[in-house]
Amino acid sequence: MGCMFSHLAAKFAFFPPSPPTYHLTKTSDGKLSAVSSSSASSSTFPSAGDSSLDVRVVKTRRGNKVAAFYLRNPNARLTLLYSHGNAADLGQLFDLFVQLKVNLRVNLMGYDYSGYGASTGKPSEYDTYADIEAVYECLQTEYGVGQEDLILYGQSVGSGPTLHLASKLPRLRGVVLHSGILSGLRVLCHVKFKFCCDIYSNVNKIKKVKCPVLVIHGTEDDVVNWLHGNRLWKMAKEPYEPLWIKGGGHCNLEIYPDYIRHLYRFIQDMENTNTKSRLKKIRQDIRKRDESKGCCSCSFGLCRPKCPRCPKPSCGCSGGCGCSDCGCFKCSCPSLKGCFSCCKKPSCVGCCPKIKCCCFGKPKCPKCCCFGKPKCPKCACWNCLKCPESECCRCSCACAGCFSWLCCCGGGRRKEVVESRGTTVVKSEG
Repeated sequence: MGCMFSHLAAKFAFFPPSPPTYHLTKTSDGKLSAVSSSSASSSTFPSAGDSSLDVRVVKTRRGNKVAAFYLRNPNARLTLLYSHGNAADLGQLFDLFVQLKVNLRVNLMGYDYSGYGASTGKPSEYDTYADIEAVYECLQTEYGVGQEDLILYGQSVGSGPTLHLASKLPRLRGVVLHSGILSGLRVLCHVKFKFCCDIYSNVNKIKKVKCPVLVIHGTEDDVVNWLHGNRLWKMAKEPYEPLWIKGGGHCNLEIYPDYIRHLYRFIQDMENTNTKSRLKKIRQDIRKRDESKGCCSCSFGLCRPKCPRCPKPSCGCSGGCGCSDCGCFKCSCPSLKGCFSCCKKPSCVGCCPKIKCCCFGKPKCPKCCCFGKPKCPKCACWNCLKCPESECCRCSCACAGCFSWLCCCGGGRRKEVVESRGTTVVKSEG
């Protein structure tokens, strides 16, 4: 049943131009060249022997032969691997490839899926995965392009093979998702839950991508709703500033000036980024995020570090940073429930200098009544409304002016009974 639904989804997912807009021929020296089909394409391919274009046929692990164009830019530092949409082939996209190569200053490799253009076989989800893997291997072996110098670009259905390959390359330079999809059936049925027979489950693969991800989507896309792009961007581990083109549809985003401008800025940022600087930036972002929230991962704001000598407000319930006079404490709660318990109540810094966090279990200090019942049997109110003197709560928690949590923190050597308003209160002095 699942296989039947997959084939049904594939029928709705792939619409190769028929007839193809180009075909391949061999020159006298045995090299391949592309020739436009006069009735179907307006693209003008360079003459045979032009070094700016290499036409190749790549064999995939599933036995198909895939047509690929490599456009060379002598000033390029990065290479763009372009996976197109479901209703186009290389003949229709060649002029766009030339513009991207020149304006973005990149080398560009475009390819046709199995069953598209001059490629053999029939299109399917797993064939497109094999297609992009074969083209990437060709870039490695024939052009010496490593994943550190590669940016994957996926348009519409092309976001499927793009994220498939990106999830397998941990040192990839970047990813661009142009009108990307969450999954095949989510486009057709507009559902939010998973199907076992779904195709292109990008909603799962985006989480495995470890490089910057740029999402470009039109707000008026009537084929793939803008919500697909928005969710992909939110789920990315390292999201780049997205481009939401106001009024843009599904197939016309390239005509908007912001498209090439924003894409160029992304390419420039990726050129200026290497693995070492990326790791440094990630650490800085994590540190800024933690500092803005305090030392705890939750955002209650009650456990901000106070000691300037704490290099990192990290977590670890083993104690503080090692400073004898440090008022900050660490918290590492394995669940939101534990973290909420820790951060909702102030720490025991005042009465227990050695204990920084009482997240789990009872505090180790036998004299500490933090977060427990007050030791004064006569004082039944937490905020000391019945206590005649403020000294009752002087040895309470470390939060200045906080008299809500403790009352009469015991353990003193001398106790004095104060009679006031008919109420007996025990005072402790340590």
